[in-house]
Amino acid sequence: MNIPNSKKITSWILTAAFLAFAMVFSLLDQPSALAQQTSSIPTQSTSVPVALTTESITANVRHLLETNECVGCNLSGVSFEDANLQAANLEGANLQDAKLENANLQGINLKSANLQGVDLGKANIAQANLQEANLFDADLEKANLEGANLQGANLQKADLQKTNLTNANIEGANLQGADFEDAIGLVGITIH
Repeated sequence: MNIPNSKKITSWILTAAFLAFAMVFSLLDQPSALAQQTSSIPTQSTSVPVALTTESITANVRHLLETNECVGCNLSGVSFEDANLQAANLEGANLQDAKLENANLQGINLKSANLQGVDLGKANIAQANLQEANLFDADLEKANLEGANLQGANLQKADLQKTNLTNANIEGANLQGADFEDAIGLVGITIH
């Protein structure tokens, strides 16, 4: 065997070995492997592995759909578009970046819930408790918030265009930068 061919074969073998090594470690880094690896190890860290978070969100959705409540649970990023969550109890829940467009949320309890960046466009949120909820940058365009309690809620930069706020309580709510263009029911309310 001549020397240039031997270097090519050695280089090819090293490259193949490296690729095989990289594939084995990438398989170990998959969420299911991570969940098996970390679920039995108690930690005191505040960071939660992605696989465990995904599994807990799935379990939380299942619990919500079975019991109509999920107090303080993590539902971030979940899509509940067109869902019926009427009178559900989600007090203190994390729904950041969730999609609730066209959902029926009439009478829902979202007191102190995190709804930052949530899409609530065209949702029926009448008679809901949103007291002290975080609705920063939420999309509430054309939503029905008739009779909703928004007392002390954070509505900074929220899109409330064409939203029905008839008889809604917005006392003490942070309305800075909120868009109320063509909103209904704002008679006598001063927006800063």
